[in-house]
Amino acid sequence: MLDSYPGAFAAGPQRAAWSAGNYLTAMDRALLLFDFDAAGSLVRANENFLAAVGYPREEALTLRHDMLCDSLDEGKGIVGGEQVWTRLLGGRHFSGTCRYRRKGGNFLWIEATYVPILDEAGEVARITVISRRSIADAERQEEIRLLLLGINETGNAVAVSGQDGRIVYVNDGFKRMLGFSRGDAVEQELGELLSGGRQDGGTREELARRIACREGYHKDVLVYDRAGRPLWVSVMANSVFDDRGALVNIVDVLTDITPTKVHEVLQRRVLQAMVNEASVIEVMNMVCREVERLAPEVAASVLRVDDAGLLRPLAAPSLPVAYAEALDGAAIGPQAGACGTSAFLGRPVIVPDIATDPLWDGYRDMPLPEDIKACWSSPIKSSDGRVIGTFAFYFRERRLPDDFHHRLVDVCVYLCALALEREEARARIRQLAFYDELTGLPNRNLLLAQAEQAIARAEPERKRVAVLFLDLDRFKQVNDTLGHPIGDALLRDVAQRLRRLARASDIVGRLSGDEFVMLMPDFEHGRLTAAAEHVLVALAQPFSVGGITLNPSVSIGISVFPENGRDMDTLLRHADMAMYQAKTAGRNRISFFSAEMNRQAQERLALEAALRDALEEKALRLHYQPQVGLENGALYGVEALARWRHPTLGDISPARFVPLAEECGLIGDLGDWALREACSQLAVWRAKGLRVPSVSVNLSATNFHNLNLPRMIEAILSEFGLAPADLMLEITEGVVLDATAGTLRTIAELHRLGVRLSMDDFGTGYSSLGHLRRLIVDELKLDRSFVQGLESDDAARALTSAVIRIGESLSLPVVAEGVENEEQRRFLIEQGCAAGQGFLFSPPLPAEELEEWLRGRP
Repeated sequence: MLDSYPGAFAAGPQRAAWSAGNYLTAMDRALLLFDFDAAGSLVRANENFLAAVGYPREEALTLRHDMLCDSLDEGKGIVGGEQVWTRLLGGRHFSGTCRYRRKGGNFLWIEATYVPILDEAGEVARITVISRRSIADAERQEEIRLLLLGINETGNAVAVSGQDGRIVYVNDGFKRMLGFSRGDAVEQELGELLSGGRQDGGTREELARRIACREGYHKDVLVYDRAGRPLWVSVMANSVFDDRGALVNIVDVLTDITPTKVHEVLQRRVLQAMVNEASVIEVMNMVCREVERLAPEVAASVLRVDDAGLLRPLAAPSLPVAYAEALDGAAIGPQAGACGTSAFLGRPVIVPDIATDPLWDGYRDMPLPEDIKACWSSPIKSSDGRVIGTFAFYFRERRLPDDFHHRLVDVCVYLCALALEREEARARIRQLAFYDELTGLPNRNLLLAQAEQAIARAEPERKRVAVLFLDLDRFKQVNDTLGHPIGDALLRDVAQRLRRLARASDIVGRLSGDEFVMLMPDFEHGRLTAAAEHVLVALAQPFSVGGITLNPSVSIGISVFPENGRDMDTLLRHADMAMYQAKTAGRNRISFFSAEMNRQAQERLALEAALRDALEEKALRLHYQPQVGLENGALYGVEALARWRHPTLGDISPARFVPLAEECGLIGDLGDWALREACSQLAVWRAKGLRVPSVSVNLSATNFHNLNLPRMIEAILSEFGLAPADLMLEITEGVVLDATAGTLRTIAELHRLGVRLSMDDFGTGYSSLGHLRRLIVDELKLDRSFVQGLESDDAARALTSAVIRIGESLSLPVVAEGVENEEQRRFLIEQGCAAGQGFLFSPPLPAEELEEWLRGRP
């Protein structure tokens, strides 16, 4: 063995008296001597080495360096075997403490020097290792054993990284806590290893900061184990430096603080959200999302249990919307799924397999199609023991919850109870402070606050806000004659009726006694009177109170922002004054604070009454405007146009009375009258031998709401001996925009009947093209606004041409309105327009004058 180390040790002159052989023999007795080839295989070993590691020679010579040596430390921290071997193959030696694995599995610490031996070509032929036996070898082995025992059996995870930040060692606790073996961890950066492959870089960036902390690092960090599950760990990192102050190693100790941290984080966030006045729905969604972030395999939900024992979803951010909606209004009970049963029994209910559990009989068709296979629901209880909700975990696999899930639920149920009880308290306080206890309407305080907000929103946009002050007429007599209980019941019924009358944007409140206020933001100026009148009429309808029929009336005063005031107090005062004016004028009336608006309102009411009388007395008349073929001059048809001459007001424009008929609900009667009158007149003309191809009648969207319209028209046509093609119904964009299923069905029935439809004012509405494909029309009418500019306006020419091209592409004739001169007529002919109507041919004429016009044609 000794002759395998030639040249490794030279005898100095001072040792001349001692032979080289004796010297080598002494070394052989004192040291462990062994050789590896360049590939790392053991090729020679003395008896001391073989005895130390416990291998017989034949078996030892089959081993490699990486099978024998577990770790190496040259005083600057543990380094990897591959790193040392690379250095040795480069011709550099290594000295340090090495841990060798004995045959029995335990370890031996030795102090060794690795010396590369070169061949004649200067290449490393072998690595000679010289090691002396440690005097305190037994004590060191015991010390190391105890040290490793303490490191590996601790509940903490320990990792040691080199100066490059890559892990060189992890203890057994690292695998127990995080699931990563030593092989998984070595050569990895701690932050990269524990980031769970997430792209946000939060864990990586946070753990990278510890390298620069020379004084030590201590931080709570969210990390992810080998299975991707999140854990909160407390990281304590200490850097190890050499004598020159250079970083050698980083020692990290990780402590699992997940239960404490989850409670801390959730509680802090929930309490902060509550301080910030977040709604209970926002709080519950936040709890669910945080839980799902910590336990990705879970879908969480929170349900409230209302006073009727029905479930009301508050939060279910990861559950299918359809499933959450299906739970709304479900009754709790002894066999009502997991949540309904948990709420009923007041204890947790775990269902590991929804498909087979009898609790889900009658309910499993909701979760199973959504791939929800297991559920665990826990009751949320108030401080007095009432079940006020449920907190549930849903799983997409058949399973039971684990310890981590139990810890999460314990925290969440407590926090949800806190939030729900707070919401109950807030609701009760809010109800007492801001709502009228008798009617449930906003009281004066809330009404004024909401009104000021509405005014603040309206002011920058220059919008109006109307304030309606309502006072029941002779309400004192109800209290005095029938008693206060009947009076209170009447006030409650009036409040309910006002709620139904109000739009979503309106605000209704009770001031005191029999005084109510309705605030109407962003009202349409022309419809305010109609809206107020609608309220007036609705509140005059009989009320059945305690078996007694009451017929109250109400006086309404109206003020408007900004004309009558720029704050709610002023507007309310002015509306109150107007209300007293209405009472003074005879009660059951509407009065505007503005004299001008009041005058207009009275005029409108008078005009509406006159229109009702005119329809009943058949005082309206139809005039007829001929439609002429532009190329041949032949009569194409006639359009019936309503006219109204009032005995005192004179001629009233259709632009005024038709919208009025829409607002006050008379448009249906007006349309029915026009249809019957026009068909009757066409029959008269036909009987006189006048060739009128067809008559066109304008109908509004409201007429098409009448599902009986096709049968009524069929009866009228039959009565006057007309064919369906003799009638053309002109529809406007209002019908297009209101193309509901019922409207479309009515139009389809008319088409099957053979009645033709004309799209009036085509091209002026933004939605006509988009909806045209849904309607069955036989003709397009070009609006007069295009025709009037044909002589000089290029845009009008382009638009007119475009409309005619659309008609051609759909095989629909186009009729131009408002044709007044030959230049317009020539352009329309050039573009292929079929017919026109306008003063170039004739103004609208009474029936008898149209007869003369027809007879005077060549």
